[in-house]
Amino acid sequence: MTVSVFVGVSVDGFLARPNDDLDWLPEGEDESHGYVEFLAGVDALVMGRRTFEKVLTLGEWPYGSKRVVVLSGHPLDLARAGGGPVEQMAGSPDGIIDQLAARGITHLYVDGGVTIQGFLRAGRVDRLIITRVPVLIGEGIPLFGTLPHDVHLRHVATRDFPSGLVQTEYAVTGHRAPWVATARP
Repeated sequence: MTVSVFVGVSVDGFLARPNDDLDWLPEGEDESHGYVEFLAGVDALVMGRRTFEKVLTLGEWPYGSKRVVVLSGHPLDLARAGGGPVEQMAGSPDGIIDQLAARGITHLYVDGGVTIQGFLRAGRVDRLIITRVPVLIGEGIPLFGTLPHDVHLRHVATRDFPSGLVQTEYAVTGHRAPWVATARP
């Protein structure tokens, strides 16, 4: 299974303000940043409860008939998603991926700060597409948290847009334990 992240962040690396507010994101741009094409290429989304709750405040359910899995150990009102195929799961990234792979899911989109961080720590992210918005917000929910080891990336592409957004794609090439010595030239 391929696990991808497609996310927008402030230049200082935050996904949202501490209260989950996204007021710093540009509104109503007519630029295509590749999200529609990306979403069309994934089989399912996995997001955390806070991300699910935030998406519900943004208006119409944006995922249509795409399968969405919300990670939470607490009961959720999934009907608020407007009839989209939404289900709740709990467990480790490995367990979630195993359950979804058994259902034929081959490309998974992971969203939400805590969820992205958990999948990264578990070594289960294959691709990162990060769009930096030209604003510094000073504090908030970081895209990256602490990691038990280095996560090595290979640059795939960088695109800039007239609005000032800069999008970079990386392939995750490996997870190196901190005790592994690296030969230096």
